[in-house]
Amino acid sequence: MSTVALDEKRRQRIILNVASRKYDFIMELLRNFDFVQVEEKETDGDSREEIIANLKQAAKDLKLIRAGKLEGRPVEELLKEL
Repeated sequence: MSTVALDEKRRQRIILNVASRKYDFIMELLRNFDFVQVEEKETDGDSREEIIANLKQAAKDLKLIRAGKLEGRPVEELLKEL
């Protein structure tokens, strides 16, 4: 979620909920207005880039486990963490 502040002297906040597929477009548009200050706020979940990076790392780890170069752990242990 992002907060947009208008006018430095008299600030007003606007909170926008935007479809994920249009987020980059809206943010680029807002950043091009010299009278808009964009404050990006962390979302509750991981970003798309973080999810992709985590999946890539998991795939690498799985290959290493299958090759015997990394030790896996029992599924029961994983389920206990959840």
